[in-house]
Amino acid sequence: MSSSEASTQRIPPFMSLGSARAFAAPSAAFDFGGNHTSSVAKASGMAGVSRETSLTHTGNVLDSIDDSSPIARELAHENKRRERLLGRKLPKPEKTRIFTVSNQKGGVGKTTTTVNIAAALAAAGLNVLVIDIDPQGNASTALGIEHHADVDSIYDVLINDVPLKDVVAPCPDIDNLICAPATIHLAGAEIELVSLVAREQRLRRAIDVYSKERAKNGEERLDYIFIDCPPSLGLLTVNAFCAAGEVLIPIQCEYYALEGLSQLLKNIEMIQKHLNADLVVSTILLTMYDGRTNLAAQVAAEVREHFPQQVLGAVVPRSVRISEAPSYQQTVMTYDPSSSGALSYLEAAAEIAER
Repeated sequence: MSSSEASTQRIPPFMSLGSARAFAAPSAAFDFGGNHTSSVAKASGMAGVSRETSLTHTGNVLDSIDDSSPIARELAHENKRRERLLGRKLPKPEKTRIFTVSNQKGGVGKTTTTVNIAAALAAAGLNVLVIDIDPQGNASTALGIEHHADVDSIYDVLINDVPLKDVVAPCPDIDNLICAPATIHLAGAEIELVSLVAREQRLRRAIDVYSKERAKNGEERLDYIFIDCPPSLGLLTVNAFCAAGEVLIPIQCEYYALEGLSQLLKNIEMIQKHLNADLVVSTILLTMYDGRTNLAAQVAAEVREHFPQQVLGAVVPRSVRISEAPSYQQTVMTYDPSSSGALSYLEAAAEIAER
C-alpha cells in the first residue's frame, strides 16, 4: 500500500498491525545459509496475501481485533456510543428552558460547553438560542457570528434597550441555532448597569419580549436558551441568573474547581432569596476529564457524592479536537463529529433533554 493510499484509510493502525503480523513469520524463516532469494520471494508472496486479505476484510477489521487491547476496547466503546446516538431525536420541552452556564473560575469549559451542547440540541431538531454575555465573545467566535465593535450586540440590548430580535444572528453551520453576540463594549457594561433602573432584570425582560414577538409573528417557540457567562459574579452574571430557570455548572476535574464551586453556590443562594426564587442548580457537567490520573477520578467521585442528582453521567474528556474547533469558528459538532469530545457533548445534550 502506498503512503497516499494509506492516508485515505480511516483505520490505518489496525491494518498496519495485520501486515506486521503477516511479515513476522517469513522474516524469522530466512535462510542465512545462502537461500536468501527464495526467502525474499516467500516473504513478498506472504506480504501480498496479507495486504490483499486486510483490504478485503476492512469492514470486519474491528470484529477481528483482540478486545483485550486497551485501544481496541476504547474504540469498541466509542462505536457503541456512536450507534446509540446516531440519528437520535430528542424530545421538545413543555416550555422554553433557560440555562445560565456559569462558574466563577476561568478555564473550566463554560463557553465550550455552552456552544457544543447548544449545537447538539439544534442538530437534533430543537430551536436553540445562545446569548453571549462574556466580553471576550468566545461563544460568538465558536458559532461563526460576527462580533466586532460595529455590530449590534447584547451590550445594546442591556444598556440601550435595543430589541433582542435586532441582535440575534443565525449560526452558519447549524440550522435552528441562533446567537446574540457579545462585543468588547460589554467590558464596561458592569459600570454602566449600576445606574440603570431594574439593572438585574434587564436581560430577563429582553428575553420575555423576544419570546412574545416570535409567537406573535408565527415563529416556532425557542426550546432552549443558553447564556454564556463571564468568569465572575458581577452584574452581567447576576442578569443571567435572574433571566434563567436553571444553572448548568461545568466543573474541571481538578482540585481548584471544587474550591470555586462552594462560593458559586453561596451566590446562587443569594439570588434565590432576593431576585429569582425559581432558580435551581439542575445540571453539573464534569469537563477536561483525564482518565489516566487518580486526581480526576477522585474529583469526579467527590462531586458525584455531593450532587448525585445534578451530575450528568456523560463526562467530557480532554480533547485536542475540542480545542482546535474554535480556531475554525466551529463547534466540535461540525469540526469533527466522530471525535470522543463530540460524542460526550451529544450524550450530555441527550441527558439534559430527557431530564
